[in-house]
Amino acid sequence: MPDADFEARLDAVIRGHVPGCDGLVAAERLSGGASQETYRVTARAGGGERRLAMRRAPGGETPFTATVAAGLPGEALLMQTARAAGVPEPEVYYVLEERDGLGDGFLMEWLDGETLGARIVRSPDLDAIRPKLAHECGRILARIHGIDLAATGLDKVLTSYTPAEIVELQWERYRSFDTPQPMIDYTARWLLDNLPPPAPPGLVHNDFRNGNLMVSPQCPTGVIAVLDWEVAHIGDPMRDLGWICTNSWRFGRSDLPVGGFGHYDDLLAGYESESGRPVDRGALKFWEVYGSFWWAVGCLGMAEHYRTGPDRTVERPAIGRRSSECQVDCVNLLIPGPVDLVRGIDAQASEEMPRIEELLASVRDFLRGDIMGETSGRTNFLARVAANSLDIVRRELLLGDEHRAGEKARLRALFGIEAELDELRWRLVTGLRDRSTPLDLPGLADHLRTTVVNQVAIDQPRYSGFRTAVSGSS
Repeated sequence: MPDADFEARLDAVIRGHVPGCDGLVAAERLSGGASQETYRVTARAGGGERRLAMRRAPGGETPFTATVAAGLPGEALLMQTARAAGVPEPEVYYVLEERDGLGDGFLMEWLDGETLGARIVRSPDLDAIRPKLAHECGRILARIHGIDLAATGLDKVLTSYTPAEIVELQWERYRSFDTPQPMIDYTARWLLDNLPPPAPPGLVHNDFRNGNLMVSPQCPTGVIAVLDWEVAHIGDPMRDLGWICTNSWRFGRSDLPVGGFGHYDDLLAGYESESGRPVDRGALKFWEVYGSFWWAVGCLGMAEHYRTGPDRTVERPAIGRRSSECQVDCVNLLIPGPVDLVRGIDAQASEEMPRIEELLASVRDFLRGDIMGETSGRTNFLARVAANSLDIVRRELLLGDEHRAGEKARLRALFGIEAELDELRWRLVTGLRDRSTPLDLPGLADHLRTTVVNQVAIDQPRYSGFRTAVSGSS
């Protein structure tokens, strides 16, 4: 719950800057929103109450954000500009200033609709509008990309990046974490070797996906708001089309590549009908690969942010483990093939009483049962995250030793040397980074595929990309 000082400052902002409102009733932080905080704010309005929404930097501070960023004040400006261009957006009422003592953020109109990606993909309430969403997303993206950057002044606010620059920046960010993740390096090399042809630069939302859209069956077109603009930049507009097709944002519906609710053809038809420009399918694949690469690094960034603060919640290291999901999506796009899965140990064979696995299971069940049954909102959400993290630890105990032994054996065979696993991993990533290791080195693709897929078996075996990777294996 927000503390009294937070509430007093927010009350002063509402009274002073939101027309028609004369004070704070309550503020509740909502679940989700790993990169920024989102609050449901209830304000006094005359003789009744009015709902507002607030976006704020984690902990009220301004963190380092991935690759490119307009920041929250810039996000507010982008929403206002996009709204004027016909993009569905909530009205922004007030952008927080330093003197408000609440950090970066802004207050905006509260809209009622669905934003949870899994519900957008599966809810029966959205059955009627779901088939329209891919086409409508294409039309909205065309409007965003058609915004006149000079006339709106956005060319003075946002940074411009070429595809090569944006790949290099994200690769550099990953290298700063000082962790050897060979599939990330392999994908970065592939991206730089397969850059799309030059395209006229435009406004890139950079996080346009299922989960950052608000949809409602009451809206004829389905989409009532495009959210989360804080990482917008100027660059290749196809970045946005590739991102909404990235498997992480399909929420288990790998058969529907556009956000888990539509097909490529519908997305492109909507885009081309609104923009009058054809879409290069090769560029779309490049940006879909880049999307998984970007989020693989972004997930590691969440784990790094847990280490450095200020937001040391249970959610951040859990998201860090999702990097392997994105890496397996890169495997499926670039080096698909058969995989041998490790069998692991038999937990029931241990004579310990209680076994470590039983201790972990008991705490997990307590979180999923007692805690989730007695809580709601963000606490309920974080209890689920914590229980999922314990499941990862349980699978690590069962599968981890055999997985790492296999990885070491393959790397020793690849390089023809006897060395320990950490040294072998670093030898591989160093070779990929300085280009002394070719991407077509015999045995490399098989090693990366097997390593990543077995890591996902530990981190999230229910992930759709894992199912895709093992579908052709014995």
